[in-house]
Amino acid sequence: MKAKAFEKQFDQNVDLSASLDLSRAKHVLQTQKRVNVDFPTWMIESLDREASKLGVTRQSIIKVWLAERLEKSA
Repeated sequence: MKAKAFEKQFDQNVDLSASLDLSRAKHVLQTQKRVNVDFPTWMIESLDREASKLGVTRQSIIKVWLAERLEKSA
């Protein structure tokens, strides 16, 4: 896809995730630290349903939702 077509679709809020090669994506200046969190079964099932709807992993949806909440609180 040409850059102009990509930008146009981006501006129209089109889901472009299928057009991106995320296998080489990197988070700039973000070190990671592993944590363990225990969730009730019902919460895991709900997270999995939402992640499936969006076509992402459970971990991804947790990270996005936490980041959104933290940004809102800041």
